[in-house]
Amino acid sequence: MELVPHSLRRSLVLLLARCQALIVGACHPYRPELHYMRGPGPKWHARHQAALRD
Repeated sequence: MELVPHSLRRSLVLLLARCQALIVGACHPYRPELHYMRGPGPKWHARHQAALRD
């Protein structure tokens, strides 16, 4: 006979998986290269060329 019923074991496994995902997500190091912006792109320049000429 099992000590822990199957449905309770499944619930505990899901809870532990969510806790682990939360911990991994909270401990993810900041990587500035993912947030680095290089400035206006070609579409911005195309939209603002007319305003810059006037």
